[in-house]
Amino acid sequence: MTELTMRAIGVAGRQRLNTAWTLIAILPLLVAVTDPDRFWQIIGFAAQALFGTVPIIAIAVFLIALLKATGAENLVAKAFAGRELRMIVFAALVGGLAPFCSCEVIPFIAGLLAVGVPLAPVMAFWLSSPLIDPPALLITANALGWDYALGKTFAAVAMGLAGGGVIWLLARQGLFASVLRSRDGGGCSSCSTAPFSGTSQWRFWTEPARREIFQSEAIANSLFLLKWLTLAYLLEALLITYIPAETIGRVVGGGGFGAIVMGALVGAPAYLNSYAAPALVAGLIEQGMSSGAAMSFLVAGAISSIPAMVAVWSLVRWPVFASYVALGFAGAIAAGSLFQFVT
Repeated sequence: MTELTMRAIGVAGRQRLNTAWTLIAILPLLVAVTDPDRFWQIIGFAAQALFGTVPIIAIAVFLIALLKATGAENLVAKAFAGRELRMIVFAALVGGLAPFCSCEVIPFIAGLLAVGVPLAPVMAFWLSSPLIDPPALLITANALGWDYALGKTFAAVAMGLAGGGVIWLLARQGLFASVLRSRDGGGCSSCSTAPFSGTSQWRFWTEPARREIFQSEAIANSLFLLKWLTLAYLLEALLITYIPAETIGRVVGGGGFGAIVMGALVGAPAYLNSYAAPALVAGLIEQGMSSGAAMSFLVAGAISSIPAMVAVWSLVRWPVFASYVALGFAGAIAAGSLFQFVT
């Protein structure tokens, strides 16, 4: 991936990190000053929710550290070999296993495109990977139930298959001849080897370097999950306390198609990440959000969150960018509609 893209992602990541910790500190202070009678009610709600999630956090941290330390990411690249239609199917299936969020997947995608992998299977992976991974599956199930967790998993694979198929058909008509943005003085070689070099080692504890990766990833992701889940539960407590249920119900309530579309529209600016969003959505559901709107919010937000869009725009040309956004938005509405019908 280009240096410029990586710098943009790094800056966005640091800004989001600083903003999250700042909000965690400021929000309770604001409540204490403006509404002291409800301070302990809000803090107690958030603390109880966070404490109940600790076992899930521990499992999620272990899975992420294990995937990183063993080099399981190298296995993902094997899905991008062979016939293009076969690649689309495998890319969509393995997308749910890859430990990438909507921003972290960008360097991997850049490497695939740089070494000449067709856009269709790359798009299949691009759409499915940010939606779900093993830790996010557990956290979603804990916050919303297994129906949402499995529904989101199904949506991830289905969107990968559909999106990859659409791009395959359009590419056969001569579209997307040029995918990556041109960069003066550099290409994508800086990251093209990272996801594809080396071998996977499941007995990672036998190598000091892999043990160090496991330890560093465990610490970093423990802080990451605690940070975002703490913020999510604070927001959920504030949402339930201060926003009337009828207000939420009017916007994204009921079983109508409009609520599902609105859930997809607000997903991008309101989305935190795949670990924190389920708790926020749980609060919205308690206030009257429909199940279909909740699913469209989860799907659209994972694909089209603002930091992810900045990274995508800096990487690919505008037709690819527009296709990614359109497929993500359409897929979110379809997923929400189907989930509303089933549930």
